[in-house]
Amino acid sequence: MKEIQWRDSTPESVRQTGTPSAAKENLRLHGVEYTPMTANKHTTLFDGGVVKQVTTPLQVVADDDTQEVQLLNLYPDIRYQTIDGFGGAITEAAGSVLRQMPEETAEKILRGYFGPEGLRYSFVRTHLDSCDFSLGNYSAVTDPQDKEFKTFSLARDEKYILPYIRLAEQYAGHKIGVMLTPWSPPAFMKTNNDRNHGGKLLPEYADAWANYICRYIREYENRGITVEFLTVQNEPHATQTWDSCRYTHEEEREFLEKHLYPALQKAGLEKIKINLWDHNKERLFECASTCVTASTNAMIDGFAFHWYSGDHFDAVRLVREQYPDKRLIFTEGCIEYSFRDKDQLKNAQIYAHDMIGNFNAGMNLFFDWNIVLDEKGGPNHVSNLCDAPIMCNPNTKEVEYKLSYYYIAQFSHYVLPGAKRIAATCYTDKLETVSFVNPDGTLAVVLLNRTEQCMPVTLRIRGSLIACEIEASSMTTIVCADKGTAIGG
Repeated sequence: MKEIQWRDSTPESVRQTGTPSAAKENLRLHGVEYTPMTANKHTTLFDGGVVKQVTTPLQVVADDDTQEVQLLNLYPDIRYQTIDGFGGAITEAAGSVLRQMPEETAEKILRGYFGPEGLRYSFVRTHLDSCDFSLGNYSAVTDPQDKEFKTFSLARDEKYILPYIRLAEQYAGHKIGVMLTPWSPPAFMKTNNDRNHGGKLLPEYADAWANYICRYIREYENRGITVEFLTVQNEPHATQTWDSCRYTHEEEREFLEKHLYPALQKAGLEKIKINLWDHNKERLFECASTCVTASTNAMIDGFAFHWYSGDHFDAVRLVREQYPDKRLIFTEGCIEYSFRDKDQLKNAQIYAHDMIGNFNAGMNLFFDWNIVLDEKGGPNHVSNLCDAPIMCNPNTKEVEYKLSYYYIAQFSHYVLPGAKRIAATCYTDKLETVSFVNPDGTLAVVLLNRTEQCMPVTLRIRGSLIACEIEASSMTTIVCADKGTAIGG
């Protein structure tokens, strides 16, 4: 299947929703308020290598205050962080693959990510100058004598990245918020005179690099692209064979405070939301506790993180608790072919497990990595090949929609920008779950069942019970809505 399309397999005999009048009367006698509602279960299954998506209307009955087992309690009045939305990365690699596919295929892929019938992405992350998922190393300026950036060029972005951001906006029907992330300053600005292999920013180029970043943002905006977020450096504690540059926490703070933020102010770009770290979760709190000071607090929108060092959900939660005003953004995760196998079910479950854990810990915004790659997991100029939710073969023009695409959709299609995570309790840890109330008042309850057993669950909310089964090795979203007024509205 190549689109988010759900089929109804529910027998007619169980399609009726509502509350038996006797049960409702009993609730009145007990003094319990009952809220009539409807509920639908949307499930993604993987059977014999085939994605199956099933929509099932669920029966809603009154809570007679007797059921104690198999409950998932929902408390929509207890609310936590706001969900900004979902997005993915349009890299040079992704753009080069899309350019090699038939126009109608590229359009279908982008509609599947950004359109209202697809994943409903509303954000894009992309690289400032080259990254590993580029066709090679490049910089907008390569001449160390060009201090005024007269040779500044976005030719690569214009060819491979910007056209697809524009199309994404067209299919979404609204402006797309872009996050820009540098992987490395130009080689001449670094201690190792190399975009690759780590190195550090030379102190004498700190102001020039800050102005370079500002110029990049301005050039995007001059082309009608809205840059909303900026991270200071991708993976600042990593020395990679590809584009990379190292900062300690103290160095990142100093660059922000003394160079980058003043440059943004001078350029009239103080609206840009600056996020620090942009690396794995295990040292997320150390970055926050080092970088947030009395003088930098107002400069920092939040902190970005990746998943490659393990769950560390408590690190995300700790930052949320200690810095409640800061945004928490998952900026990158992918299935690395060098470390993981190509089992689609396991890989999709990795996505869902991490997303649920991060949301429950306080995450506001989710970015997947490359939206599309070729059949080998590239192109990548250092052969750091990875999986993507959609893979294309430019030679045969074939397109493969991975199970991860549909698992991400279980969140992004139903959890709308502006949603709030809500309180919930579940009877078993065999069901991983997170719940939200949308701006329109609908509830979205996401459940991951990684076991090989069907798991029963009964949602309990405001005098109502909604019983169903969560199929083995499945991903499910249950959407609930009041029949009259919106739930949680």
